[in-house]
Amino acid sequence: MTEFRAFHNADPPQLLKLWHSAGLGRGAAECLNNDAFEVLIFSQPYFDPNGLIVAEDNGEIVGFVLAGFGTNAENSALDYSKGVICALIVHPSYRRKGIGRELVRRAEEYLRSKGATEITAGASGLLSPFLVGLYGGTRPSGFLLSDPNAAPFFEAIGYEATGSIRIYQRDLLGQKPKIKFHLVNIRRKMQLMISDDYQAPNWWWLTRMGRLETLHFELVPKSGEAAVASATVVGLDLYIPKWEERVIGLTDVFVKEEIRSQGYGQSLLLEIARRLQDELITKLEWHVEESNVVASHVAEAVGYHQVDTGIVYRPVSR
Repeated sequence: MTEFRAFHNADPPQLLKLWHSAGLGRGAAECLNNDAFEVLIFSQPYFDPNGLIVAEDNGEIVGFVLAGFGTNAENSALDYSKGVICALIVHPSYRRKGIGRELVRRAEEYLRSKGATEITAGASGLLSPFLVGLYGGTRPSGFLLSDPNAAPFFEAIGYEATGSIRIYQRDLLGQKPKIKFHLVNIRRKMQLMISDDYQAPNWWWLTRMGRLETLHFELVPKSGEAAVASATVVGLDLYIPKWEERVIGLTDVFVKEEIRSQGYGQSLLLEIARRLQDELITKLEWHVEESNVVASHVAEAVGYHQVDTGIVYRPVSR
């Protein structure tokens, strides 16, 4: 008989085993050890054992759901009105027995008991308290379409897609994109500055991205003025065993509003690619909201190709 309970301190080895057996697709890191879960999940200052609910059969964990909360407007603390189902895994041998549905029901119950008035399934953007560095690649971006069981399950239990994220990669060993004349002019006027002591912009960034190795890049005028564009790159070393190559993720890509659509974003991405190629990086990855048409255009213009899609779900009113 399957029983459900909150997380116990002795659970991590079984949770890790279940993670590796679930067939989560290309976007899930593998060959992990308990330390990865400890650093990226259990040691988070807001981790609540009651938000990690396990399904147990004769002492063996056969499923779990991980729920948490988004951040407030200042990115300085949790906003308990924004509930997020970050992960849901059921062992292949125990699927289609109602375990996943019951785990979601209990996760919803937990989130509402803490004050959640809205619930999404699939950590993404600022609504990603967990799984940074473990699922999605550069960052969590909902449940991936390459995760074969996610979409059919959530649709079957009455959730609907509420947003999608395009996951782009650029092969640094492949054909280089053609350089346009106006980008050459930008390159002549700009220089790429790199910092490895980037100051976390807020508490929310520090608790999540701050646990990974990062470098900060700025496109700065040679005339000495302030940076006009910037991005942070994230090391994806936990994915090396899965992807069998060194991939770096781009996040927090920013261009000053008054100079957007003038090629500075493209120039920034090209300069970052040149610099990282010298470090034997083989691919770059960037996640772009489906609604951000400009960013998608920039990515495709400098040689990025879509390799996956992340979907965020919400329960249909019931």
